This record gives sequence, structure tokens and C-alpha cells, in this order.
Amino acid sequence: MFRTLLLIILFLSSGSVTAENKTILILADSLSDSYGISIEQGWVSLLQQRLVKQEYNYKILNASISGDTTHSARNRLGRILEDDLPDITIIELGGNDGLRGLQTTEIKDNLAGIIDILITQGSEVLLIPMLLPPNYGQVYIDKFSEIYIQLAKTEDVTLGRFILDGIAENPELMQRDGIHPTAEAQQLMLNNIWPELEMLLGKNQS
Repeated sequence: MFRTLLLIILFLSSGSVTAENKTILILADSLSDSYGISIEQGWVSLLQQRLVKQEYNYKILNASISGDTTHSARNRLGRILEDDLPDITIIELGGNDGLRGLQTTEIKDNLAGIIDILITQGSEVLLIPMLLPPNYGQVYIDKFSEIYIQLAKTEDVTLGRFILDGIAENPELMQRDGIHPTAEAQQLMLNNIWPELEMLLGKNQS
């Protein structure tokens, strides 16, 4: 939570956020929480810089928590929305659920609940799919991957690209734990989600 507040303060003090700015909520886990690197190096900070550079009038509320699950995120979403209703929400969740081998029906139900709340509040949703390593077995991996495809269709939300596409398979771009990307990978992460996000930015830009 301290890292999130620090990130918001950083953006406010930069002079780039005005009262007219819309909000992008990032509801995610350690991949978006700058795990193992500084906040300034993370892809979320790089996103704010790109938004300013390209003159998109959006501020970022980074509600990412390392180790977060879909269940936990669903439970805390109400408190987040008490302070700010986002115009766009990026959901990057499910990886920790999958790594724990949770039932795919439970993961899907939690994500659907999160999406339903956000849509009700008028937020556009960018759903970032997660992938699992091969040692989890093909049957479980397929069911897990299908969660995101099905939700994008049934909930009518935008499906993004795997945020670690082209990164997870490159050891030089991953930290020693083999799970979290390095500082050098953050720009690539932003590039992976940017095309679909930019489409939503244009749709919501006044």
C-alpha cells in the first residue's frame, strides 16, 4: 500500500495530473508492483511517462499488490472504488491463483465478479491473460488459459496480450527467481499491453 501511495504522490508532484484528468486503475499483482526493482523503473511508471508524452489526460492509480489473488482483489475492490471511479481498468490477475493450482472455476468466477463491478461503475476493462509454466500439466494449463478468452467474450471486455510475451522465455530478462521480470524488461511489458490500451484511451479521450 505504501508503494501505491508513493506512486500516486510522485505523479501528483510531477505536475502532470490535473483535476480534469481521467483515471486508469491497475488491479494487479507483483508483475505490476515493481517487484525487485524501484517504482520508477516499473512499467506502470513508464506508462505514466508515455501518457504525458503523448498528451493523454489520464492519471494512474496503481492498486497492485505482490502475491495478490483474484479472491483478494475482488474483496478489496470496493474500498478502492470508494476513492476514485476509473475510466479504464487494467486487470492483470490470476497468475498467483494458477501457480497455487486453484480451481479454474473459482478463478473465473472471481475475475467475472471483478469485471461486473467495474462495468457497473462505468469503467472500460482491459483483461490481461496469464500463462502457466508447462509443469502444471496441459489439461490444467488449457483450462486456465481458456478463462481469459471466455471472459473477454461473455463480459464483452478487451482482451490484451500476455504481459510477459517474449520476456518469460528469456532468462536475461528475468530475475533470479525466474518469475519476475528485470528492469530491462519493463519497457517490453508496456509495449505488450499498449496496443489494446491505446485503443481504449482513444475511445475515452475527451
